[in-house]
Amino acid sequence: MATIKFEIPVYTFDIDFNGHVSNIVYIQWMEIGRLKLLEAVGLPISKIVEDGFGPLLVETSISYKKPLFLSNVATIELWLSEIGKASAWIEFQILNEKGELAAMASQRGLFINYKSGKPHRITSEDRARFELYLIDNSLNV
Repeated sequence: MATIKFEIPVYTFDIDFNGHVSNIVYIQWMEIGRLKLLEAVGLPISKIVEDGFGPLLVETSISYKKPLFLSNVATIELWLSEIGKASAWIEFQILNEKGELAAMASQRGLFINYKSGKPHRITSEDRARFELYLIDNSLNV
């Protein structure tokens, strides 16, 4: 099974008053990852919004292991640990440039219909493409 993996540098505006990457930046990186996942499965955000539905984040959990600092490069890797009819659990690991675990995270996302506000079930074709990124959660470091 596949994962989505990308690198992102730490910029000055990512740093908090303690001199390391702010907690909110990890959530921003996860948003980038979710958009990359949607693109990878052929559902870029521009297309699904046009089709009248979109993702809604309903839960986030982050466990911070090592701080990241200015001039570090973070590697973000993500995969799905569970897929429902309208929702999914996304797992993330964020590594520093030495390959050390900086953070682990999970998010639960739900597709909603914008007009009704109710869950939007994904098609069997879309589900098959998401399943390419489905990995047993026990692999989460």
